[in-house]
Amino acid sequence: MREFGSSSLSLAGSLLVAHPSLLDPNFRRTVIFVSSNDAEEGSFGVTLNQPADRTVSELLPDREMGALSGVQVFIGGPVARDQLIFAAFEWNDEEERMECRHHIDVEEAEELVTSSSATVRAFVGYAGWTKGQLEQELAQKAWLLKRPEPRVIESAHCDSLWRDLLATFGPWFRIVGEAPEDPALN
Repeated sequence: MREFGSSSLSLAGSLLVAHPSLLDPNFRRTVIFVSSNDAEEGSFGVTLNQPADRTVSELLPDREMGALSGVQVFIGGPVARDQLIFAAFEWNDEEERMECRHHIDVEEAEELVTSSSATVRAFVGYAGWTKGQLEQELAQKAWLLKRPEPRVIESAHCDSLWRDLLATFGPWFRIVGEAPEDPALN
């Protein structure tokens, strides 16, 4: 396996699982899909497990959104929370990897949501890192890196996604993941 500092290794298509010690309220107990990672441009990702408890039609009540109206909206990250972003996630069987096209236009998103070829998600905001910032956070162990499986994008797994993925890193992580967010309330 290549080192993360290697310029030939891209983190695109990976999941970032927040380490239990990551206390930043924007990222605590989150799972982020990294859709682009470039040595010069930085990285872009969206949080998969923070539903905004709203649909596209609730966010845009004065706009006819057709098939997109019922799409659940997620909080994609702390950057540009005034923007609604559509992303299409597709599992590539041949390469056994998840692919994501973000910032797709409304027409393409509507076409994809009615087909079965992709899962369309809507996000307010995104997670972004400048050149080398994400790699530095990985070196500081703020994130655990994981390859996604096809079911990671299913919204039915949203509530348990962080805990379930964390458990795959070993027994200590499983125990920590099962603990309540605020042990004082236990």
